Amino acid sequence: MRILVGCEESQVVTKELRKLGHEAFSCDLLPCSGGHPEWHYQRDIFEVINMGWDMGIFFPPCTHLTVSGAMHFKEKIADGRQQQGRDFFMAMINAPIEKIAVENPIGIMSAHYRKPDQVIQPYFFGDGFTKTTCLWLKNLPLLQHYKAVDLFNDKITHVDTSNEYKEWICKKTGKLKRQQMWYYKAFTDDKTKEERSTIRSKTFPGIAKAMAEQWAGILKV
Repeated sequence: MRILVGCEESQVVTKELRKLGHEAFSCDLLPCSGGHPEWHYQRDIFEVINMGWDMGIFFPPCTHLTVSGAMHFKEKIADGRQQQGRDFFMAMINAPIEKIAVENPIGIMSAHYRKPDQVIQPYFFGDGFTKTTCLWLKNLPLLQHYKAVDLFNDKITHVDTSNEYKEWICKKTGKLKRQQMWYYKAFTDDKTKEERSTIRSKTFPGIAKAMAEQWAGILKV
């Protein structure tokens, strides 16, 4: 299949699809960091979205849509940034492609469009972290979890989460702070705001593998 992975500079999903034999390409305004520029369109996604794809897996920017930034919603509504985010999201949903998946965190699109078809976590697919992720699907099945979760005891029973959190004392307040390790690492070293956002938006390997295997499958020659 010809598969477009939109708004993906990391190529995490693209590489999993390539492993299975599919003609997958990532597309982002940023240069790819996945090591395969020959599989990457560094341009506006609307320049390539009509090139006859069989499937589109899209990760539109969530900065102006996610509930974690609700404190800035009033400003973003006033200056049009939130509407731009909504329009971009819907352009992915309505792309002229038979099979579509659109990913975003919990945000306003559940109200402005519809509730997602599925809400997943990295630990559903073998990565010991939590990052609530919503999926809106068109002609694609729900992703099946690789491991079982002990819902009765509200415990994650199939992955090692011992290194999931980082704890430290805040210098300003003297209070104990606790943050997920993957999120914490995005703020270490000397990173720009854009670099931090890019790190936080990367797809976890287990989810990428599940998307490739369950939505595309091994290409039959």
